[in-house]
Amino acid sequence: MRDENCIFCKIANGEIPSRTLYEDDRFRVILDLGPATKGHALILPKNHYADLFALPEDEAAEAAKLAKKMGAKLVEKLHADGLNVVQNNGETAGQTVKHFHIHLIPRYENDGQHILWNPGKMSDEELDSVAETVNS
Repeated sequence: MRDENCIFCKIANGEIPSRTLYEDDRFRVILDLGPATKGHALILPKNHYADLFALPEDEAAEAAKLAKKMGAKLVEKLHADGLNVVQNNGETAGQTVKHFHIHLIPRYENDGQHILWNPGKMSDEELDSVAETVNS
């Protein structure tokens, strides 16, 4: 199942050229054209899923295995000091293409990127309320 209007479907299935790092029958891993750092790659399923919530569990498991494999290879081959594995769902969370994908972002000492967040504070009561709401 592919979306003929989805640019990531076209890239994942070879209709649009890419700098491919890995490919199998389910996924293609490409270099991002607007990289955060050297080696920034995207894991794209060949089938179209809008986001993590639309992704079948077996496909999610394979994507996680591939992220581990390719992340380790990027760190080793590019001599990175770390790796961010980023997966956004929804526009507010930073998803700009409505096709599930995982960012593998090699990190280097003093690379100038700030893929972090400012820790907030919640009271014990607020934490208890959130936990109760989610678990109800």
